[in-house]
This record gives sequence, C-alpha cells and structure tokens, in this order.
Amino acid sequence: MLPNPYRPGAGMTPAYLAGREETINEAQSILKSVSVGFAVRSVIYYGLRGVGKTVLLNHIENMANEMDLPSEYMEISERGYSFGQHLILHVSKLINKLSIKENITSHAKKALSILKAFSLKYSYGDDISIEIGPNINPATGISDTGDLANDMTELFLALGNIAQKEEKGAVIFIDEIQYMKSNEFEALMAALHRINQKGYPLVIFAAGLPKIAKIAGDVKSYAERLFSFIEIDSLLPKEAIAALIEPAKRLNISYADDALQEVIAITEGYPYFLQEYGKWIWESNNDAKIITKAVVKNAYEKFEQSLDASFFKVRHDRATPREIEFMTAMVKCDNLPCTTKEIAAIMQETTQSISPLRAQLIHKGFIYAAERGTVDFTVLQFDKYLKRVHAID
Repeated sequence: MLPNPYRPGAGMTPAYLAGREETINEAQSILKSVSVGFAVRSVIYYGLRGVGKTVLLNHIENMANEMDLPSEYMEISERGYSFGQHLILHVSKLINKLSIKENITSHAKKALSILKAFSLKYSYGDDISIEIGPNINPATGISDTGDLANDMTELFLALGNIAQKEEKGAVIFIDEIQYMKSNEFEALMAALHRINQKGYPLVIFAAGLPKIAKIAGDVKSYAERLFSFIEIDSLLPKEAIAALIEPAKRLNISYADDALQEVIAITEGYPYFLQEYGKWIWESNNDAKIITKAVVKNAYEKFEQSLDASFFKVRHDRATPREIEFMTAMVKCDNLPCTTKEIAAIMQETTQSISPLRAQLIHKGFIYAAERGTVDFTVLQFDKYLKRVHAID
C-alpha cells in the first residue's frame, strides 16, 4: 500500500507547500538582509485558522537555520506564561547562540546582566525559570524598573547590540501573537521601534488571527510602519490543485479533472481542508493510478466526520452555553459576516447585553470583527458544523 502523502495537522508542513512562493521569497529577502547586519521591518502574518500561518513560520525558521542565522521560536498561549517569561528563556538562548566570538564577550556579559535583572523582575514561579550564570550580577535600575516598555526595550537593545557586533543578526518567531496582553504588545512595539531607530539587525516574524492588525493599530499609531501586515488566505484554484496533485505525482498517482474540481468546490481552497480531504481520498483510492470523482465523493463522509470529531469539535467544546447561543444566532443570520444588531435580534436581546459575549468570543479566537459592526468565524465552514450539530435549518 502506498504511503499517504497528505498531512492534516496543527502546523504540519504539507508535502508540497503551494501558493506561498511570493511570501516565502519576501521572507528570504528579509533574512538575507538581517544575516549581513542590516535592520529590517518585522512581519505579522494574519488569517483564519487552518490557512497555514504556522506552517509559514516553521518554513521561514528552517530557512533561517539553513543560513546559520540565530533564531528562537515561541508560541503564546491563551492561558499560559506571560510574554516576559517567554522572553527570558528565548533571549537567553539567543545571547548564547550569538556569543561565540571572543571580541564580543564583554557585550554578552552586559546583555546577560540586563537579562538577569529583567528575569528577577518578571519571572513568576519556577516552571520557566532559567539559570543566568552565578557570576553575572544583575544590571540594577536598567531593565528592572517595573515599566515593561522600558525594561523590554533595554533587553532588546542589549540583544540587538550583540547581533550588530556579530554582524549577523537574530530572528524571533512568535505564533498566536493575538494572545499577548495589550501592555505586553505595546511594550514589544516600543522595543522594536527603538531597535529600528538604532539600526540593529533583529527581526520578528509573527502570526495571528485577523484581529491582530486592529489590535496593533489600537495600541500604537505607528504599527503599520513597524510591521508589514501580510494576509494569508485560502489558496487560489490553481494553487489548491497543485497542493493536491504534486504530492500524488511523486507516487505516480494522478487526478481526473472533475475529481479536482469537486475537491476545490468542497474545500474552497482552504489548506487544512485540502490536506484532510486528500488524506481520506487517498485512503479510499486503493492505489488506483487515477483518482476519479467517484472516489472523491466516496471519501466525503469520512472527511466530514473527521472534521466534526476533531477540528470543529475541539473548538466547539471550549465554548460556554451562552457563547454557543451567540454563535448559533450568527448561523441564523441571512449572510456572514453579520452585524451584532442582527445577532441581538435573533437572540431577542439588546446589543449592549450581548456585547460582553461578542468580546469573549473574539478574545477566545472563535470569531473576529470582519468589518465595522460585523463578525465572522475564524474557522471556515464552522457555520455548517454548527448547523449539523444543533440541527439548524
């Protein structure tokens, strides 16, 4: 039996990464600039769940590793360590990666001193604590003032200084950036702003849900100059077709044209759905040399069941009964995105009374503000799932 070339999963890199060539080329250009000590603008990729933002970050991280460019990767949790605690660990590792030349030993010690002071101020508990050399004294009064923007800026300046002395640069990858607290995000932007002013070769590649662009703009008016905001969307039909046929081609399997059109119509070019559907199509094909439309149709039931049992259900089960009520009201709107006023009318409540629910759902990543006054789901076809499980016509 031939191996299955499709890889559905959270952040799993597909066998063929289709439709992201331009984005990858731009990232490669940024990495090349940083690798020779030039300052560059940081990047935030935003889009719905399942469009491949994490896959992109992982791919770019691999590119950085191939260029021998020091980098660190972190994922922000909705309920987890503060960003400051994450930084303590990853900045420490970056300093160690950069501090390999004798002529920057003094700069490394200064950076570790600043990091140690920051760690003593912002490390809570022992779960993510690190040892920063017993012979390193904390730089009192520099990065431990209690003003997070100041202290984070000092930490980034120390790191950027080493990167400049090394004439190589450094990269930080941040996934799920929308879960950063507003004061943390503000501090991060203040630190990046100062780094750019100093011309230090330190860049951030981040990924988040669609709301992140608005959050950044609300926090700092200069956010659009500090970051390049790049939307990651579903694949165009020709790109989606490539995502299906290229992995199969390696195993001498092809698709009938009408089979491809059926898959594209059902998945809407959504990268995660393409991988999930591709998996079940492959299982149903029994190694036939050509995948037909009949095979695609035969695989649909297992594809839908798999989405319902895992991809959709995991999200659904995190919602409270009241949040479910809000989302099922969204489904009953004539069209998505729909207005809060429409949702309130369906729920027979006022817009003011359901505003906290709306805010909770946005914070938890279920929905996002698509346009002024409207909301939509962060996962494609979640409305169809809700119709199935709640028997909504």
